[in-house]
Amino acid sequence: MLEPRPGERVLEVGPGSGYYTLALAEWLSPGGHLDIFDVQQQMLDHTMRRAGERGVSNVVATQGDAQDLPYPEGGFDAVVLVTVLGEIPDQDAALREIARVLKPGGRLIVGELFGDPHWVSPARLRERAEAAGLTFAQRSGTALGYFARIES
Repeated sequence: MLEPRPGERVLEVGPGSGYYTLALAEWLSPGGHLDIFDVQQQMLDHTMRRAGERGVSNVVATQGDAQDLPYPEGGFDAVVLVTVLGEIPDQDAALREIARVLKPGGRLIVGELFGDPHWVSPARLRERAEAAGLTFAQRSGTALGYFARIES
């Protein structure tokens, strides 16, 4: 769904323990950068430690709130959130911020898994994304476990 290309700049919001982070960073090489952003500094520290152990050097960590991203407008080719959106208190504000930091034609990938207490349904995701000025492009999987591609 992401279709990452070497040289791109991607933002992963809520990497947690870094399950997707290292693979994402490697896909962006050479020349690409992965910014990871989380409200919990200990998750960022853990993920950066894992990146160092694997020799992955194109990851930059920033701690903060996804409702107020500290990045310039249009700075990212893509943004990735996997089982994270539902944990953000104001999902609409977070999606507006994501729309702001995406380049024109950029893509947002959202992954959700039913059973997660913060699960966001595909219909609710589409509604919120469109309210933020984004376009729901496609979904892979079922309503119970899916990845959605949303474009700016």
